[in-house]
Amino acid sequence: MVSIIGCDKEPISQDKTFTGTLVKQGICLNYVIQVNDSDFPQELIEKSWIDEFSNIEYKNVFALESVCDFSEEIKEGSSFEFIIDNKKENKCAVCLAYTPVPNKYVSITVTNIN
Repeated sequence: MVSIIGCDKEPISQDKTFTGTLVKQGICLNYVIQVNDSDFPQELIEKSWIDEFSNIEYKNVFALESVCDFSEEIKEGSSFEFIIDNKKENKCAVCLAYTPVPNKYVSITVTNIN
């Protein structure tokens, strides 16, 4: 008999609200969001990421995965509140022009624009 024992990661809460800032509004919805909360799940973000085009270093960022319903009201530099939303389907047409973004993507739903 073979037993496999593993550690399950704690599930990510989808009802906790976080604050973020859109720090890079690249073409084709290649957006970079900086997380402003220390209790955000650290495995979902790049603690340090350098934009290869501008050589600007960003801290605690991720690339926006849920581009289909991200509010057009949110512009670069805008802060907003959001929840992590891994159940969201991302089915919309997006151009494929390249803009550097972090390797980690997170699907979110914006709950309030500050």
